[in-house]
Amino acid sequence: MLWILLSAGPVTASFVLLPETLQAAIRAENLPADAVGLWVQRVGDPAPLVRLNPRRSFNPASTIKLATTLAALSELGPSHTWPTTVYATAPVRDGVLKGDLVLRGTGDPGMVSEEHWRMLGALRRTGLRRIEGNVYLDTSHFHLPLEDPGAFDGQPLRAYNQPPHALHVNANALRFHVLPDPDGRSIRIESDPPLPGLKIVNELRGVQGGCGGWLRGIRYEVDNGSAPPRVVFSGDYPVNCGAYELLRTAIAPESYNRELFRLHWGQWGGELQGDVRYGVLRSLNDPPLLVHQSRPLGDIIRVANKWSSNVVTRHLALTLGAERMGPPATVEKSREAIYEVLAGLGVDVGGMIVDNGSGLSRHARMTPEQLAQVLQAGWESPWRPEFVSSLAIAGLDGTLRRRFSNGPETGRMHLKTGHLNQVSAVAGYVRNRSNEDVMVVLLVNHPTAHQGAGTNLQAAVLRWVHDL
Repeated sequence: MLWILLSAGPVTASFVLLPETLQAAIRAENLPADAVGLWVQRVGDPAPLVRLNPRRSFNPASTIKLATTLAALSELGPSHTWPTTVYATAPVRDGVLKGDLVLRGTGDPGMVSEEHWRMLGALRRTGLRRIEGNVYLDTSHFHLPLEDPGAFDGQPLRAYNQPPHALHVNANALRFHVLPDPDGRSIRIESDPPLPGLKIVNELRGVQGGCGGWLRGIRYEVDNGSAPPRVVFSGDYPVNCGAYELLRTAIAPESYNRELFRLHWGQWGGELQGDVRYGVLRSLNDPPLLVHQSRPLGDIIRVANKWSSNVVTRHLALTLGAERMGPPATVEKSREAIYEVLAGLGVDVGGMIVDNGSGLSRHARMTPEQLAQVLQAGWESPWRPEFVSSLAIAGLDGTLRRRFSNGPETGRMHLKTGHLNQVSAVAGYVRNRSNEDVMVVLLVNHPTAHQGAGTNLQAAVLRWVHDL
């Protein structure tokens, strides 16, 4: 069986040397051979079992997160944390600050409502009760150009499109709970977190109907021209389908953080007489009132890879750049740092384009061989357990929780998926039925890749690898 190629060779020669099962799978999806990049190699073997277009550049979609997260893990280590530091511009006496409070962020990618609430609880326990000045939110650790969250695909309100921010909370997203009352006559809508400065306008009409419609018939709009800003829900909602959750953004991070500080500080019994503003106050030489440390990087990369979080991955890239080249964090530093770290791990970065590091890009490029080298470096890393466990597990969690379930492949694949219009990708490790660990890279760039052809081919290739 001629499965091993001695050189990249022409596309047609590469294709005919694939096992017939894989050739048939590609033909079944009406994909031309040059639209598919493939690399399959047993861990420890000197050469791949099969490869197709190994040095052709493809858009890797979110599988490029493997490169970003491995670089960050290798350089920073799994115990790395992100501090959020709280300063006061005057002494706190009898619980009162007759001055300003400053929160300085470093891009904690794991800052969610619970962490933010805990941080302000710890601040309250320092003895501070009333702030008579303003609260300043200092985001100077990130130096980034203005970014239109709708530039990529015209969906500015989707959580996955939110740009990085040095004081992000919940990646600037809100989870809206649509809750039909038991009698089916009315529908409540509640947001998490319940930002006090955001008005919810509920125009949903309760009906009886099917549950398979897009967003169950919900239309979601944001009106930032009103004061306060408001979100409007309208449409016919099938109340017989029960509760529903919608994850969206509504307001800019500046407004989000302002309202969340007021909410959580008030819940801890704190008082604020001034305003919450963005700004940088210099000459903060006194010891801080509080330093809140994030969850460790070893936990954070699980969010980046298992759930394919673009914001978290971009924060990892920016942090890597700032740690390696000095603050402030910039996109240029993050790219250069990723290339340098990967090259030091033995990855050929020639021609590689990581762009923002998350895969939410039309410009990112990698070859199947380069992505296989990333997998090899991850396997050889002292942090292999952390890296591999950050990947989605077939049939169990993350982006693979609904795939390969209730079959022999369940639990035997740790993979990173990628999906964009005209792009389908998967890469990771498969424990085959012979209990061998196999590295797999599959990149498909074609107009039909996102319409089922890519996913179908992934299933065929991964099952073939599992059955080796």
